[in-house]
Amino acid sequence: MIRTIASNVVTAVLVSAFWIVAYNMTGGGGSDGEVETAGDKQAVGRDGRVTVAESVVVGPSGLAIPVAGIKPNQLVDTFTQARAGGARVHDAIDIMAPDGTAVISTAPGTVEKLYFSQGGGGISAYVRSDDRRWSYYYAHLSAYAPGIREGQRVPRGALLGYVGHTGNASPAGPHLHFAVNQMQRGEKWHQGTPINPYPLLAGKRVTR
Repeated sequence: MIRTIASNVVTAVLVSAFWIVAYNMTGGGGSDGEVETAGDKQAVGRDGRVTVAESVVVGPSGLAIPVAGIKPNQLVDTFTQARAGGARVHDAIDIMAPDGTAVISTAPGTVEKLYFSQGGGGISAYVRSDDRRWSYYYAHLSAYAPGIREGQRVPRGALLGYVGHTGNASPAGPHLHFAVNQMQRGEKWHQGTPINPYPLLAGKRVTR
């Protein structure tokens, strides 16, 4: 019970910190010069270019929902769900979508690691924010976008890859496994403290 309360408090503090940083990064909710303010919708072509259309939604935190065509009310909070038979919690959200749906960068940053994990996230990408304080993890991709490489800087809305079910995902439920981690100085791509992406993308409180 005490551990649960402590975990909830830590999560609340970290999420609050993220909102403050996200607000400052977007100039108090304004444009960063690459896309419009929160609520803008975009479409992403397979060449990675972003055009304004009814496809990708930028949430109130300034993060874009990383799967094209998904709206905030379609998101489900799976952050605390049990995985591996209860051995661990999810520490991410699953965004369900058909195979081949475009996966875009939720925020500007640098592609820090492209990685394949057979028994885990399959075809995966890690993007580190420009200030290096946040890492965004995209997993179970069917393929990377053409030309994506480690060390490449990508704007918010850049095409990273496509929804799939590689790794330990079920072919019956293709989805993007999306995680946000707060990073400390010196931490590597596979480290960091998990932050619940759901309230940042959906603009809603976490579910319990």
